[in-house]
Amino acid sequence: MPQKSKLIVDSLQAHYITKQGIIKAVDNVSFEIIGNESFGIAGETASGKSTLGLALLRSLQPPGKILGGEIILNGQDISKISDEQFDKTIRWKRIAMVFQGAMNTLDPVYTIGSQMNEIIKEHRINPKQESLISNSLRQVGLDPSIAARYPHELSGGMKQRVVIAMALLLDPEIIIADEPTTALDVLVQAQIIELLKTLRREKGLTVILITHDLNLILEFADKIGIMYAGQLVEFGSSRDIYNCPKHPYTQALIASIPRLHSVNKDLQFISGSPPNMLEPPAGCKFISRCPFAKELCQKDPPQVMTENGFVRCWLYK
Repeated sequence: MPQKSKLIVDSLQAHYITKQGIIKAVDNVSFEIIGNESFGIAGETASGKSTLGLALLRSLQPPGKILGGEIILNGQDISKISDEQFDKTIRWKRIAMVFQGAMNTLDPVYTIGSQMNEIIKEHRINPKQESLISNSLRQVGLDPSIAARYPHELSGGMKQRVVIAMALLLDPEIIIADEPTTALDVLVQAQIIELLKTLRREKGLTVILITHDLNLILEFADKIGIMYAGQLVEFGSSRDIYNCPKHPYTQALIASIPRLHSVNKDLQFISGSPPNMLEPPAGCKFISRCPFAKELCQKDPPQVMTENGFVRCWLYK
């Protein structure tokens, strides 16, 4: 079983430097997760969720670049070590990722086993590859014979389990799951989330779940971070986020969740659109959509500590 991890992300900045300008996809993000906690990152499309996950794994592709901050895993700042050392000691072995879209992850011209074997060969693991691959596939509820098949021969749910098995292959401490239930039907979604819960419980994993589905995160996560326009605007326990959301954006997200027994049957929605990230507004990025906006909000909001986390909003200063 992997050792219990402690991950501290401090003032992380990951930007896309384009010809049109700089996009601050991850803008001064900080949080902390300890042990086998599950952490959910929620927000609208293009809020910076996936970029944050890729930055933690140092897998940003150009023009993306980490420009500042720290990623401290068990006391070691893994954002400062060389790429070679990160590949050798961290990626797949201590932090692994379930990438968004199984078909984008799996190569259609190679068998499942050969693709999993590439990870083993890259890290020069000595034990028999067949044993590692078989054990990993069994952990996600698949027969080891799947290794001889091609991705197109598997269902959507089976492909997603294969991608999770690849992430588990070298027994990491932390799994980052980026939209692991995208394009799956409701039944298969439930099976995948239940699988992640079981793996977390049995293996002591820290799981970071990235999704736009707030219902999914509230069911799964111990802690939740709400992202908007590249910033973590609220961070706290799932209980606090659901029962007492503080940031106006979080309140709007919670209010938009359909409730079976609600007196008010009308669905709530968030008016307006997310800001242009090439030309974001000064101060609070939610100012144009916020019902409580005032002149003070044109300045950068402070990070106000709460009982179990923080909120970036002038309402609480």
